[in-house]
Amino acid sequence: MSYKSHVVYATVLSAAVLTAPAVWAQDNTSRDNSGPYISGSYGGYKSHGGEFDDENDMLGAALGYQFNEFFALEAEYIDFGNFGDDDVEGKLKGAGLSAIGRLPLTQSFGVYAKAGAFASAFDVDAFDESETYDEVNPFVGAGVDFRVTEQLTAFAEYNRYNVDIDEDDFNGQVNNSGPDFDTGRVGLKFQF
Repeated sequence: MSYKSHVVYATVLSAAVLTAPAVWAQDNTSRDNSGPYISGSYGGYKSHGGEFDDENDMLGAALGYQFNEFFALEAEYIDFGNFGDDDVEGKLKGAGLSAIGRLPLTQSFGVYAKAGAFASAFDVDAFDESETYDEVNPFVGAGVDFRVTEQLTAFAEYNRYNVDIDEDDFNGQVNNSGPDFDTGRVGLKFQF
């Protein structure tokens, strides 16, 4: 074998050895960009609004469909738990339906925005009265995601929700029309 042949052989072998992990990693995180998925999340929130000012943990679960790497539809269930002060306590849970627009920055990392409607059941105990408000309100959010494996994606997101109450129900003793919620959460998504 000539010197040139050794150089070419060594160059090809070195390139193969050095690029194999990158190609494997790329194959490991690439996937069909469409299909159904499920997700679970955990996070916290801060509620704003007079007697409802508080912070607590929240849990979420979702079922969605990824149409391509840019767009998905998602239905989710969220439990905010209890919040409020001594005189006014709220308990909120509900289901959201949202459209998600995603911008892939690399093969495994992207940013996204979401907007939708949140159908809530809001139980309020205030000044020895109890009321339940069933409403549908808009919400918005944004997040980042990172594909860990071919089917598993980790995400972190912020969402803003609001719910309303009728102040007349509590003899004017509640001084706001309902709380707004700033939420932050992390979760995992599994695509089938």
